[in-house]
Amino acid sequence: MTVVVPDLAELFEEAYERVGLEMRSGYDLKTIRRSLNILTLEWQNRGLNLFTISAGTLALTAGTATYTMPSDTIDLIEHQLRTGTGTNQVDTSLERASVATYAQQTNKNTTGRPTQIYVQREANDTKFTLWPVPDSTTAYTVSYYRLVGIDGMSSGISGSAAIPPRFIPALVAGLAYYIAQKKPEAMSMAPALKQEYEFQFQLAADEDTETASIKFVPFNTFVTGG
Repeated sequence: MTVVVPDLAELFEEAYERVGLEMRSGYDLKTIRRSLNILTLEWQNRGLNLFTISAGTLALTAGTATYTMPSDTIDLIEHQLRTGTGTNQVDTSLERASVATYAQQTNKNTTGRPTQIYVQREANDTKFTLWPVPDSTTAYTVSYYRLVGIDGMSSGISGSAAIPPRFIPALVAGLAYYIAQKKPEAMSMAPALKQEYEFQFQLAADEDTETASIKFVPFNTFVTGG
């Protein structure tokens, strides 16, 4: 049986109906489209969802330390240094360094096999810097998993939402809550709509998690004397 996902126009109408209103004017369309874009940005701040993870690789250049990720990158969540190809391919872990750790490196231009990665989440893009700087003795590639942004809308209402069907109830509930905050005649409904929105989002987020077993290993921060 095919999963039926309403298009955006129907989702917008559903959100308006939940606050007892109808979407009648061009401004009604504009304001809910704006709410959709803000809502998806809010979701990105709520943390990790599996449908926002994308894998990729980036070939390194000898002598170049800093690289820019695709423009929709929010953060890097996994990163390995890859050497070789085919059956000779080997991935080794890159330790993520904080800004303080990287800043305290006395010689940032040291070349060699990279062991650390410093991720810079800037206002308009995401970059990473490797230390040591890749040398010319080996062909290196960074293999990564990144957290990507959710596509928004600049105009129109055609097509479907750029999210999986399991998040559609949370999307509609969130839009209804956003609308209630902006419409004086519906503001009294905002608390109940927010509660429903949080419930629907949590349902979707709990389902959209890794099901593999995990093992937590404590990090030893104590240094023993010799």
